[in-house]
Amino acid sequence: MNRRPFIAGNWKMNLDHLQAIATVQKLAWTLKDARHDHDDVEVAVFPPFTDLRSVQTLISADKLSIRFGAQDLSQYDSGAYTGDVSGAFLAALDAQYVIVGHSERRTMHGETDEVVAAKTAAAVKHGIVPVVCVGETGEEREQRGAGVVPVEQLNVVLGAVKPSEIVVAYEPVWAIGSGQAATPEQAQDDCAALRRAVAAAWGDEAAAATRVLYGGSVKSGNIAGFLREPDIDGALVGGASLDVQEFAAIARFRQHVGL
Repeated sequence: MNRRPFIAGNWKMNLDHLQAIATVQKLAWTLKDARHDHDDVEVAVFPPFTDLRSVQTLISADKLSIRFGAQDLSQYDSGAYTGDVSGAFLAALDAQYVIVGHSERRTMHGETDEVVAAKTAAAVKHGIVPVVCVGETGEEREQRGAGVVPVEQLNVVLGAVKPSEIVVAYEPVWAIGSGQAATPEQAQDDCAALRRAVAAAWGDEAAAATRVLYGGSVKSGNIAGFLREPDIDGALVGGASLDVQEFAAIARFRQHVGL
């Protein structure tokens, strides 16, 4: 199955709503000038909550092909959950995607695999495609072996949600922000294991359709190696997504590396 490559920019807690408008405008112009084909390679940004309305208004008004999503959502639809944001709210903003279970949410906010599964279900319920993040620390990889922890994390999600469109993002925690990316071969092995997990839970057809991303110190200089691998369908980009020229270069990997 031909899976459309997906380049996703996670801004984390950076850029206010005015900076977000300027960044999306510049990204759109840069990609347009480079004749980027959004039907060939999908590009999405994931701004902070306070930026979402501004980004949505800009994309809608200017009919931009860039997609957008949120960085998190609540497992609940409404109620006494101070500080949380409902999937219903995100759907009302026409958010197409939402990141679920990022390693920073797991480590800094104590999100368990069960909470990540509940948030994934909430996203699916509201018609938002969850980008389900899984990954291991260097210690976990050394002690338990490559791919074991990410597959366990994903299996909890797959067991709690009926077959549906999801994006899986493999993010080795030891590589995030370190400048030391996994090798393409390491990433391929882990992404292939995750695809096999989808196949075991949801069937071969669902596995063939599910996009699996790599995330962890992704740059324009190393994206080509990852995207050459058969089970890697794109990238979840962190810090490099804040640099418009760099992020656009990552999105245009076909042109500048001849893929």
